[in-house]
Amino acid sequence: MKIEETQKIQKFTDLKAWQASRMLVKNTYRACYLFPQEELYGLVSQMKRSSISISSNIAEGFRRDTMKDKIHFYVMAHGSLTELQNQIILSQDLLFLDERSYEDLTSLTEKVDKLLTGLIRSSKERL
Repeated sequence: MKIEETQKIQKFTDLKAWQASRMLVKNTYRACYLFPQEELYGLVSQMKRSSISISSNIAEGFRRDTMKDKIHFYVMAHGSLTELQNQIILSQDLLFLDERSYEDLTSLTEKVDKLLTGLIRSSKERL
C-alpha cells in the first residue's frame, strides 16, 4: 500500500474549501438560469453575489499576512455561505428551484460549510 504525501498548500486554489466553493458558484449560476426573468435583479443577483463572495473571501483570506486577518475573511465567507443557504431555501419556497436542484445546492453548501468550519478551526489553532 502506497502512502500518499500530503501536499503543501501553496496557493488559494489548493484549498479544498475554495475548490468546493468554486463548484458551488457554477451550480448556483446554472440553477439561476431557469429563474423567472423578473428575478434577474432580485434573488438571482443576490444568489450569484453570495456564491461569488464565498470563494472570493477564501481567496482573499489566504493571501492575508496575519492569521487574524485570514480568519476574518474565512468567517466572512462563512457568512456569505449562510446567506446563500437562506436564498436557496427561499428559492424553493417560491418554486424557482426544482427538488433536484435544491438538493444538489443544499448538499454542496453543506460540504462547503464543513470545509470552511475546518479551515477556520485550524487557522484559530495556529493563532
